[in-house]
Amino acid sequence: MGDLRFALRTFARAPGFTAMAIVALALGIGANTAIFSLVYTVLLKPLPFRQPDRLAVIWERSPARNLNKNVGSPGNYLRWREMNTTFTDMSVVSLTFRAALTGDSQPEEVPEQIVNATLFPMLGVGAAMGRVFTDAEDTPHAPPVILISDRLWKRRFGADPRIVNRTIRVDGTPTTIVGVMPPRFAILDRSVDVWVPAGFSDAARTPRGRWLMVVARLKNNMTMTQAQTDMTRVAGLLAEQFPQFDGAWTALVVPLTDQLTGDIRPALLVMFGAVAFVLLIACANVANLLLARAAARQREMALRAALGADRWRLIRQLLTESLMLSAAGGAAGVLLAWGGVVLVRTTIAAKLPIARLDEAGLDGSVLVFALAVAIASALFFGCVPAVAAAGVSLTAVLKDGGRTGTAGRGRARQAFVVVEIALALVLLVGAGLLARSFWTLVHVDAGFEAARTITMKVSLPSAAYREPAQMVAFFDRLFERLDAVPGVQSSGGVSFLPLNGLSAATSFSIVGRPAPTPGAEPGAEVKVVTHDYFKTMGIPLLRGRLFDGRDTAPGTRRIVVSTALAGKYFAGTDPVGKQIVLSWNDPGPDEIIGVVGDVRSTSLEAEPKPASYLPPARFAYPYTTVTVRAAADARRLAPELVAAVHALDANVPVSDVRTMDEVVSISTAERRLTMLLLVAFALLAMVLAAVGIYAVISYTVAQRTQEIGIRIALGAARGVVVRMVVGQAMTLAAAGIGCGAAGAWLLTRLMQKLLFGVAPSDPPTFAAVALTLAIVAVSAALVPAMRATRVDPTVALRT
Repeated sequence: MGDLRFALRTFARAPGFTAMAIVALALGIGANTAIFSLVYTVLLKPLPFRQPDRLAVIWERSPARNLNKNVGSPGNYLRWREMNTTFTDMSVVSLTFRAALTGDSQPEEVPEQIVNATLFPMLGVGAAMGRVFTDAEDTPHAPPVILISDRLWKRRFGADPRIVNRTIRVDGTPTTIVGVMPPRFAILDRSVDVWVPAGFSDAARTPRGRWLMVVARLKNNMTMTQAQTDMTRVAGLLAEQFPQFDGAWTALVVPLTDQLTGDIRPALLVMFGAVAFVLLIACANVANLLLARAAARQREMALRAALGADRWRLIRQLLTESLMLSAAGGAAGVLLAWGGVVLVRTTIAAKLPIARLDEAGLDGSVLVFALAVAIASALFFGCVPAVAAAGVSLTAVLKDGGRTGTAGRGRARQAFVVVEIALALVLLVGAGLLARSFWTLVHVDAGFEAARTITMKVSLPSAAYREPAQMVAFFDRLFERLDAVPGVQSSGGVSFLPLNGLSAATSFSIVGRPAPTPGAEPGAEVKVVTHDYFKTMGIPLLRGRLFDGRDTAPGTRRIVVSTALAGKYFAGTDPVGKQIVLSWNDPGPDEIIGVVGDVRSTSLEAEPKPASYLPPARFAYPYTTVTVRAAADARRLAPELVAAVHALDANVPVSDVRTMDEVVSISTAERRLTMLLLVAFALLAMVLAAVGIYAVISYTVAQRTQEIGIRIALGAARGVVVRMVVGQAMTLAAAGIGCGAAGAWLLTRLMQKLLFGVAPSDPPTFAAVALTLAIVAVSAALVPAMRATRVDPTVALRT
C-alpha cells in the first residue's frame, strides 16, 4: 500500500508524463481488446449448437469445372442420407431465397431457407415460442407451415405473444406460424427470417438442379477425414449410377466452424497481429518515457539504497508504478474497446455477411484477455527501466554531476526506437499493400456502368402468378410504367443482379460438334433479362443483335452470349447463328443472336465467367431485379419506382432498393473494412514511433548540452549542429527501416489471400513506406535539433 500511495503522488507530480503513458497504453490495449473480442466471437467461441465440432457442411465439388464448394442436388442429398456410414443424420439447408409476406400489412419480401424437420433436433435447437417442424409437416402436400425469426416477430408482428398458430400469407398462400426461433438463431446465413419444410417427393430422387447445402452430424466414433473418405466413396457410386449428371462431381466435407469462418479468418488474424504490433510500439514508448524518468530519479534511488533498500525493493517499487500505469491504461483501453465493439455490432455488422459478428461484446473471456494484456504490458515496458534505475552506482550518483548509467540507458532507449520504427514499417507496408489492392479492385472494369443506376427486387406471389404468361405480362406492364416516369432514361430486369450474391449456371453442348464426355461439358451462367437491361446497365453489344419483338413469342429459342463464352468455345469463328443446347428447363437447340461484353457477376476479384442470356419467353422467373438508369440522381426516383409497382399490384413486395454504386460498395465492404482498420493501426503506429524518436532525440540533446555548447563556442555552425542531431535520428531510422523491411518481406506473405493485383513484395509500396518513415523521423528530430542550435555556450558550460 505504501508503494501504491507513493506511486500515486509521483504520478500526480508529473501529469504530462502520466497522461502520455496512459494514452499510449489505452490505445494499444484498447485496440487489442476490441480485435480480440471479434476474434473470440467469430473464430473461437463455440457455436450455439449441441457438440458443434461434430457438425459439417457437405458440398458438391467438380474439379473439372473448377467448382470447389457448389450447392447440391436434392436427388444426391436423398441418396447421401441412405448410403453414407459416418453421419447420424443430415438435413437440407437451401440457398437463401425470398418469400413474400402479404395480407396483414405492407407487403414485404424476407429471406427464406428451405430445411428438413431433422435440422433443429440435429443442431440441438428448439423454438423459443411454439415448436419446430414435425416429420409429418416435412412431407409433400402437408399443410403449409413456417418458422419465423425473433427479429421478424418483433419487427413485423410487434412481439405478439399470440403469434403461434396464426395464419399469414406467404407468397399468397395461407401459412401457419408454428414457432418463433431464439434470438440470433442462424444456420449458414444470419439474414434469414423464415424457414419452411422441404417436403421432398419421390420425384426429387431423380438428380436434377443444384440449389441446396447439406448440414450433417458426425458419428461420435468418426472423424472428419473418415467422413470425407466415405462421402467420396458415395459420390463415386452416384457418378457411376448417373454419369450424365454426376460424372464430374464428388463431395466435399467441411467442418461447420470452418465453413462459417474460413473467408474472414485471414483478415481477422492479420488485424490481431497488427494490434499486437501497435501494443508493442506503445509499450516501447512507455519504456522510453520510464527510462528518461529513471535518469531524473537517480538521486532518489541512490538515497533509498543508502537508507537500506536492496535492489529488489527498488525494482518492486518501480514495477508497482508500471502496473498502476498499465491498470489505468487498461481501464481506459477497455472503455475504448467497448465503444469500438458497439460500433462494429450496431453499424458494421449489418453490412458484412460475417457469422456472429453482431454478437461481439466484452464478456468475461474478453475482460480476462484485457487484464492479461495489461499485466504483460506492465512487465514488458517496466522491467528494463526498473532494473536500470535500481542498478545505479550509489557513490557516483550522490556526487554532484554524477551521470552513471546514462550510456547504458541511452542504448536501451535507442534500441526501443529501432524496434518501434521496424514494427511501424511492417504495419505501414501491410496497410499500403491493402490500400493498393483496394484501389486496383475498385478500378477493375466490372463490365457495367454503375453511375446513375438504381435497382430493386420485385417478387410475384406464387399463388397469384402461377403461369409464366402472367409473370411476363406483369413485368411488361411494369417496364412500360417505369419508362414513363420523368427522369428515367431506360429500364430493364435481370434474374440475378451482378455482385449481389446468387447466380445460376448450367452445362451446355454445341450443336454440330461431338458430344462431350459426361463431366467434361462446358458450363455457363444463365441469366434471364427483360426489356432494355443491357442498355440500362451499359453492357455493350459487340456482335449481332439484342432481344426484341421477334423473340417474345412462346417457344422462341434464341439467346445472347458473353464475350468469355464466345472466345472460349467459338475461338476464331463467329458464334452468331450457331446453336447450343443448355441443360436448363427445356433442353433443346438455342440460336445465338448476339454477343455482349463480359460482366463480373460474382465479385470484382473473380474473372468474368462464360454467360448466356435468355428472354422471359424462354424461361420466366417469378422475380426479377429491376434496373433503372436515371438522367440525374437515381436515388431520388426510388419512391416513384416503388409506387409504380404497387400501382399494378399492391400485394407485390419490393425489396433491396439500392443504387448500383451501393451494390458495388457492399460487395467490397469486407475488403474496405480490413484496409481501413489496418491503415488506422499503421498510422497510429507511425505516430507513436515519431513520438519515440522525438523523445529520444530530445533527451539526447538535453544530455549533450555541454558538448553542444562547447561546439558552438569553438565556432560550429548551426547547420552542423542540426545535421549532427538529425543524423542520429536518421541512424536510428535507417536501422529500424532495415529491420522492418526484412520483417515485412517475410510477414506480408501471410497476407497473400487479402491482396488483389499486388505482390506481397511490391517494390513501390516498400519504397514509399520507407521514404515516409524517413521523412517522419527527420521531422520528429527537427524540433530538438533546432532547440540545440539555440544553446547559449556560457550557460551550457556552467550546467
